[in-house]
Amino acid sequence: MTYNFDPDRWYENEYDALKARRTRGELADAEFKAAVDQLLRRYDEMTARFDGTYQLPGGGVTP
Repeated sequence: MTYNFDPDRWYENEYDALKARRTRGELADAEFKAAVDQLLRRYDEMTARFDGTYQLPGGGVTP
């Protein structure tokens, strides 16, 4: 199975969308900060699920 999801790129896209909403006046500074905090939590939760999901046969030790 090929998994081409880039969590860092996802974060950048989501953060840029929040910045654009703030620039358009859709989010006040406090709302923006809360949204970024939530985004960081989602990012951390997502990347924690990726840790250790792929392991090479034989424990990943190369000769």
